Amino acid sequence: MSDVLQRLMNQEVLLATVSGVGSTKAELIRYFDESVEAIDLITTKSFQNEPNPGNREPIICEVEKGTFGNSVGLRNPGLEVALHELRELRKTHSFRALLNVSLSASTPEDFVTLVKAFDEVADLVELNFSCPHAEPGYGSTIGENLKLAAHYVRFIKANTVECEAPLFVKLTPNVEDIASIAKAVVEAGADGIVAINTVGPLLYIDPASRKPILQNRLGGKGGQSGKAVFPIALKAIKEIREALGTGIPIIGMGGVDSGADAAKLIEAGANVVGIGSALGTVDQRSWPRYLRAIKEEADHLLYSGKKPAVSSASFIKTHRQMEYRKHIVLENEPYGSDTAILRLDGRLPTKAGQFAFLWLPQIGEKPFSVAHNDPLTFVIKRRGPFSDALCSLRKGDEVYIRGLYGQGFDPPETKKALLIGGGTGVAVLPALAEQLSKRGTEVEILVGTSEAVETTALLEEKLSSYGSFVCVADEGKPGRVLDLLDGRTFDGETACYLVGPQVFMALAARTVLSGGVKEEMLYLSQELMTLCGIGMCGECVCGDRLTCRWGTFMEYRYLKEHAPSLIAYD
Repeated sequence: MSDVLQRLMNQEVLLATVSGVGSTKAELIRYFDESVEAIDLITTKSFQNEPNPGNREPIICEVEKGTFGNSVGLRNPGLEVALHELRELRKTHSFRALLNVSLSASTPEDFVTLVKAFDEVADLVELNFSCPHAEPGYGSTIGENLKLAAHYVRFIKANTVECEAPLFVKLTPNVEDIASIAKAVVEAGADGIVAINTVGPLLYIDPASRKPILQNRLGGKGGQSGKAVFPIALKAIKEIREALGTGIPIIGMGGVDSGADAAKLIEAGANVVGIGSALGTVDQRSWPRYLRAIKEEADHLLYSGKKPAVSSASFIKTHRQMEYRKHIVLENEPYGSDTAILRLDGRLPTKAGQFAFLWLPQIGEKPFSVAHNDPLTFVIKRRGPFSDALCSLRKGDEVYIRGLYGQGFDPPETKKALLIGGGTGVAVLPALAEQLSKRGTEVEILVGTSEAVETTALLEEKLSSYGSFVCVADEGKPGRVLDLLDGRTFDGETACYLVGPQVFMALAARTVLSGGVKEEMLYLSQELMTLCGIGMCGECVCGDRLTCRWGTFMEYRYLKEHAPSLIAYD
């Protein structure tokens, strides 16, 4: 038995991340290895030979607290990019935990290509025979068929004899006899089993709109994860262990969110317990303590260890985080040729650094910063089908909103503050300017627009009420507003806040730093793409922080050390 398999078979509580949740990016893989000591096995998202954009948003929903539907559609960057990132990570980082590389393909030949490619960076590889919302030929299409699954494994093992990473197969629970399939793939050569993937696919109807939430070729159906699936996972692990005996490692998962759940799964036969959707119910800043509590609770229950001082339940959010609420369009005002100011009824009290998702059923959803609350206002720039639909809304139309997400930003106490915004980044400025103004801070605001437009209430009436305000159109020179900073010097009492496109903020940062603004007094709003808002998808990672949890404003010094590419301007 290999050293990897021996580590997995040790009689102790071992925890893992699961494919598609949390550890979805190279930065987050490093984060789990460096900062989350309770995790013993880190699993990547499922990689394919070619890049896959996955399904359109929404791809994750929560119609009941702690139970999720998902239809990511195997979104991934493809073999070339993923392998490069993991190679670079191996070069710069010495791993404490084992690395499980998850793989997805529709033919045994493609699986062979993937296994051979990732063998150099993986401690073990996981064959995804289980995704319930993938294209035909992928995922559960393979795992639901005993003979086909066994054929795949037999072919892959025969053609990868030079590979060292043990081969695990991830199984779907959506079959009548998961144990027989597990036994068949092990007899065909699999070194271990991963179970279960999500249940379903099921249809998720939003309680507010009474319409399907997810969007895909399955008519809105997606896999189910979270608390509701734990009994199914527990039964599956028991059956698989009875079929395989004691000599084959099982990585068990499905709805585990406590030490008691982990202990039950281990008693049922799991050697390692995966924690997936539960991470979406806990703030990322608490993940290390939460997962340590799970491990300590399970150890106490199984092996009479020391009773943990902190309960894992104390970290779990007590409310449904992805609840949609209906709003009515009051006004949709064009702002230039490609932007609209969307005003809605209701309120959504916000601080700088927070954002919400706007959703149009069966069209899509995207995250937006709240410009201000009186009335509830968003700045929408046309970038694709969904933003086009938002810009085309009329008075009386319905829009659904979920959120807020992100930690509200608490700016430092200073005498002066310089706020610089470009493009739709202007939406972030009113909330920040209001916070600073209420403190008695002397506020100066500079805004750049791509074209000359009539000044709107969003800009003039709101922003100018908080301090000095200047708006400059690019007029063919991107970032022209930054010319106003040429030759200026700043004293140590001035904090600077930047919002807008990454290149714009990088240039602005270089300019204000050369003028004397201190690095520790410079903040940039990182409005990165996110698909969930609750820490599951990992898309909004900035360094080792998820902006959906930490908030969008990051100190320049942090970015310089942990995410230098975000402040590069060359």
